Amino acid sequence: MRRVVALTRQYSWIILGILLLCAVSLLPPDTSLSEVKADGTLTACVPAEREPLVMSDPQRPGVEVELLTQIASAIGVKLQLNTIASMGEDFDPQSWGITRAQCAVVAGGLVDSTQTRSFLEVSPSYAETGWVAISPKELPSLEGRSVGVLATVQGFNRIALASYLRSQGVQMRILRTGDELVQGLATGAFDAGITEALMGESLSTGKNWLIRPLPAPLERYPLVFGLWKGDLTLKRAVDDAFDRMQADGRLAAVLKKYGVVGAPGEGP
Repeated sequence: MRRVVALTRQYSWIILGILLLCAVSLLPPDTSLSEVKADGTLTACVPAEREPLVMSDPQRPGVEVELLTQIASAIGVKLQLNTIASMGEDFDPQSWGITRAQCAVVAGGLVDSTQTRSFLEVSPSYAETGWVAISPKELPSLEGRSVGVLATVQGFNRIALASYLRSQGVQMRILRTGDELVQGLATGAFDAGITEALMGESLSTGKNWLIRPLPAPLERYPLVFGLWKGDLTLKRAVDDAFDRMQADGRLAAVLKKYGVVGAPGEGP
């Protein structure tokens, strides 16, 4: 009797495995890469501008635009950018209204975080970023200061940032645009600005302002491109293009052109 029960259990697992294989075989095939090749275009959703990642200058189109152009070339297609205005105004991806019909890749400052991975696959990282404080003059600390906070980047832990700033007893003013941050610092409306590192570097260009990373436990994040869940053949092609760009130095060259420090092992 025990032998019969044991055999039944053994064959039950075999039958279950066969059923799972059958179920997988019924799934629709992943045609993401073949569709991109058939169309001849790699489409990417980007904000209108997100220096230094997406820029309006044709000679300096931005880090991510140049990387995407090379990825598209590696796949054998052209790059088409679809500008999504809400991506530059709101950090909530659910409000961007983007669809597969608009883009195969989402770019413009995505970071590899739990939030991002909840709705997108991610590419390899090419650089790291995090929160920084910008000030026209040296500040021993932010304690008791007035600060303008520009937090329109996706995937960052804003709860942790708010908790840290409250622990410093700062007076917070929430900002919507980089112009508001620059104007506020220039006029002395607040003592320091808080924003994402690459954006902070770009906004501070030519102004001789001081920039310093905010300390732990605030995180640093890998910058990535986003791809739709299930588009595994396209993701493999993107990953392969990244590997080749890193191996032959093209990735480092693009980062160096824009003064961006690469991810560990990938810097300029």
